[in-house]
Amino acid sequence: MTSVESPTPKSIQYSSGTFKRAERAIRCSPFQLKLMSLMRYESVELNAIAGSRGVEQGYTRKRLSELSVENHLMWLIQVGILRREVDGQGITDSFRLTPLGRQLVENAEHQPQGLSAPTWRDRCLNFLHRRFRFSLSA
Repeated sequence: MTSVESPTPKSIQYSSGTFKRAERAIRCSPFQLKLMSLMRYESVELNAIAGSRGVEQGYTRKRLSELSVENHLMWLIQVGILRREVDGQGITDSFRLTPLGRQLVENAEHQPQGLSAPTWRDRCLNFLHRRFRFSLSA
């Protein structure tokens, strides 16, 4: 049996608007870089993030309800940072990074401050994108 060597994976090129919007969304989310880094390698279940478990594990800054966590995760899916895991029976309650999410996390891990804190402008733009689901200039 012969083995076929696959070429080195190339990173996907995203438009600057897509990248900035996703970067802003991840910075405005209540999640810590530790959670995003973990999601690069394995899926994380919703109940591991919600409630006091999320704070204890260092995934969130403060205790969040399951509904709140799911809403934030769903927004990160819509921006292209996360995807839901699927098993043989359908969609699960586990989440994992997409290629765009991996690029953002890798960039943040190479920064001394990690994920920088969002500015008021970031929060306002993220709110508008999330609320009205339309594209604004970054």
